[in-house]
Amino acid sequence: MTDLVAIQITSTPNIEHNLTLIEGQLTQLADKPQLVVLPECFALFGACDKTQFEIAETLDNGPIQSALSVLAKRYNKWIVAGTLPIKRLTNAANVNHTQKFYAASLVYNNEGVRVSRYDKIHLFDVNINDNTGHYEESATTIAGENIVTFESPWGTVGQIICYDLRFPELIQKMPQLDVLVVPSAFTRRTGEAHWHPLLQARSIENQCYVVASDQTGVHSNGRETYGNSCIYSPWGELLANLPSSEGWVGAKYDKGLLANIRKEMPIQQHKHNRKPF
Repeated sequence: MTDLVAIQITSTPNIEHNLTLIEGQLTQLADKPQLVVLPECFALFGACDKTQFEIAETLDNGPIQSALSVLAKRYNKWIVAGTLPIKRLTNAANVNHTQKFYAASLVYNNEGVRVSRYDKIHLFDVNINDNTGHYEESATTIAGENIVTFESPWGTVGQIICYDLRFPELIQKMPQLDVLVVPSAFTRRTGEAHWHPLLQARSIENQCYVVASDQTGVHSNGRETYGNSCIYSPWGELLANLPSSEGWVGAKYDKGLLANIRKEMPIQQHKHNRKPF
């Protein structure tokens, strides 16, 4: 039985098209509660940075958020909604951020109620030898400040986004996780080198399931993303992987497996019992 799902699409600059792609994948899933993860920038990708600001919504008020709520309730799913640009309420103290937004990952339960929000903390300001070359996410995005988890039918779920994956200390500050969700738009070049090793490492060291949803293919602005949306077990096993096509992958959530792995190798207990370095 499938409990954990990662959806993989090639998002375009057309919001309605992208939401239709997502709904098409949801129609293929079983009619039961499942934890479904969407990619980073699921609603719009491949346009100029200015377009992201133009579609930014106020929290809990906007057509994209309304559509997500409807989809979650209609298909009986918990949806980790990749990332969506969410406006910052402006005042004199943050006037410099008026043309920026948060890359927020919102979570809706199967009643269509938003139950969590995580703002991406680590922003992708790097140089990559690919079609894009230079990435400067901080030019348009405000870095988040809060570590976020939420409770679900699949235990405690930790939220990170894409580049956060490279910072294990962020996850280690969370309580014991049962599932880690990783909405992403990993570049093809960095994905080929690091995607699976990083995901596997996070699953092993945190003894939790990792559900990673990635953009795939070549987008309208020439940016290339890696795909390979996948799910890792708390033992570091690759349970499911979708290399490059649009679609979804799923895996069973096994609470007994989690408990057995942690009993046989009590990493969390040893971590809390050790003396400080």
